[in-house]
Amino acid sequence: GKDVGVLSVDEPLDGRRPNREALLPLEIFADRLAGIIENAQLHEQTERELARRMQAEEKIKASLQEKEVLLKEIHHRVKNNLQIVSSLLNLQANYVQDPQILAAFQDSQSRIRSMAMVHEKLYRSDNLANINFADYIRDLAAYLRRTFSTGFVEVAIEAEDVFWTIDMAVPGGLILNELLSNAFKHAFPDGQSGKIDISLRRTAAGKTVLEVADNGPGLPPEIDFKNTDSLGLQLVNALTNQLGGTITLDATYGAVFTITLPQN
Repeated sequence: GKDVGVLSVDEPLDGRRPNREALLPLEIFADRLAGIIENAQLHEQTERELARRMQAEEKIKASLQEKEVLLKEIHHRVKNNLQIVSSLLNLQANYVQDPQILAAFQDSQSRIRSMAMVHEKLYRSDNLANINFADYIRDLAAYLRRTFSTGFVEVAIEAEDVFWTIDMAVPGGLILNELLSNAFKHAFPDGQSGKIDISLRRTAAGKTVLEVADNGPGLPPEIDFKNTDSLGLQLVNALTNQLGGTITLDATYGAVFTITLPQN
């Protein structure tokens, strides 16, 4: 082993050189003392290493907290900027007389609002990485009902907790916004009452299924929803493809849009 110190023994008072047997207890004592000293040195080294690592961890924690604050501030500012754009559109809409142009302004506002809500939920959540899309569905449905519904339209939501990153949540929110807006505006015109069902569930294979159904008159038979002049349905198809999903329409009773998306 390595030397950790020197044990010095003076000559006996009688001047006789000690034999091996007499020195044996001293050798045992020296070995044990060396072990104690070495253990103390190792303990001191360990303490220094732990202190160094704790300092490094504290620096990492401080850095992460700083980045978390900055990220929340970014989401907050994006949401506020989107709200400003929406407010500007609302002010401009006050000077529009043409009903079609006014409807286009309202559609743009709802799309901007759907994106702003994603950022709002992100900066309000403890987890800045994703949002619970089930909560988002409830909030967006309530907003669109206040915006577009002129009659009594019941909205039934059956949504499992599904957590999406911002890359999924923004296009997913736009898809939901278009389908719900179309249902409120076209399935129940002139103040008619009706029902909209929204469901969100995970399959055994890990895919996510978003379904929006209404009991209105359904789409006219001559309209191909995958090849239409409607900007809303064009957005739905384009964003579904962007997410690698599929979309189907069942028009047997009303309109039932089913979006199937791969694992997040």
